[in-house]
Amino acid sequence: MQSLSAKARRAWPKLLGLAIWLALLAAYWQYTRTSGMTPGQTVQQLVTFMGSNTPGVLVYILAYMGRPVLFFPATLLTLAGGYLYGPAVGVIVVVIASNLSSLIAYNIGRFFGAGILDQSADSGVLQQYAERLRHNSFETVLIMRFIFLPYDLVSYFAGFLRIRWQGFLLATALGSIPGTISFVLFGASIEGGFTGELPQLNGPSLAVAVLMFIVSLGLSRWFRGREARRAAASSEAAS
Repeated sequence: MQSLSAKARRAWPKLLGLAIWLALLAAYWQYTRTSGMTPGQTVQQLVTFMGSNTPGVLVYILAYMGRPVLFFPATLLTLAGGYLYGPAVGVIVVVIASNLSSLIAYNIGRFFGAGILDQSADSGVLQQYAERLRHNSFETVLIMRFIFLPYDLVSYFAGFLRIRWQGFLLATALGSIPGTISFVLFGASIEGGFTGELPQLNGPSLAVAVLMFIVSLGLSRWFRGREARRAAASSEAAS
C-alpha cells in the first residue's frame, strides 16, 4: 500500500500535465473548427495577442508558470519571450516568468516529491549534491544553475529536500541570468511572422546572443572544473 501511494505521488504531475494538454488540444481543435483558421494562422493570432498588450504578457507568464506541469521545454518559451518582447523587456518578462515557474516546480517537489530522490543511493550527480544542498543551499543551487543541470529537476530536487525557498529563488535568479540573456537575445534576433517563409535574423542581436552563450558555456566549464577539483580533494582527504 505504501509503495502504491508513493507511485501515485510520483505519477500525479504527469497525469495532471496530460489532462491539461488534452484540454488545451480540445480547446484548440474547437477554436480552429469554429473560426475556420489554419493552425499557422491560429498560432500567429496567439503570438500577436501575447506580444501586443498587457493581458498578452500575463498570458505568457501564466503559460511559463504552467510549463513544469506540462513538461514543456523552458528553452522554447525563453526564445519566444525574446521574439515577442525584444531583448530588454524580454529579459525582464522571462526572468519574472521563469522564477515563478521554478517556484511551481519547487512546490511540486516539496509536496509530491516522495520517490524523486532515492536517499539510499550513493551515486549520481544529484545525489552527490544532496547533502551539500541541505547545508549550503544557496551556493549549491547557484552552481547547479550555472552548470546547466536540468532546470525543473533542480527545482523539484530543492523542493523535495525542503530547503528554504528564499535562498533557492535568489540562487535560481542569479544563476540563470547568463543563459536567460543569451536565449532571449537569440529569440529577439528572429524577425518575421508565421508566413511560411524562412525567418530573417538580426545580425547584432544574434552576435550578442552568441557571445553571451559562449560566456555561459565558459562559466559552466569553470564551475564544473571547480566542482571536479573539490570532489577530488574531498576523496583524497577521506582516504
